[in-house]
Amino acid sequence: MSKRGGFPGGIPGNMNNLMKQAQRMQRQMEENQKELENKEFTAKAGGGAVEATVTGSKELKAIKISPEAVDPDDVEMLQDLIVAAVNEAMGEADKANAEALGKMTGGLGGLGGLGGGFGF
Repeated sequence: MSKRGGFPGGIPGNMNNLMKQAQRMQRQMEENQKELENKEFTAKAGGGAVEATVTGSKELKAIKISPEAVDPDDVEMLQDLIVAAVNEAMGEADKANAEALGKMTGGLGGLGGLGGGFGF
């Protein structure tokens, strides 16, 4: 008589290996995330008149404004430069986060064929 409900062919061993691999990848992703959160990204706008620095966790750390960029008659221009510099720095942080995630998930290869149509 055959057993019902089991995994024939030693699949439980393969499942254990997959689980260990997934746990190892999760630890690596957490370590990479912590490193990125502490990394700083700097961008300039207006030919360097404004410089913004953000962390990988998107915390604004610093704004540097060149004295030449301060024109009381054109405050809007300075505001635009600040927004542009901050957005550029945030974009650099996003790019670094996406690249790190891509490196981690790129080696999955669809989870050995298990990912199918599930977006893995």
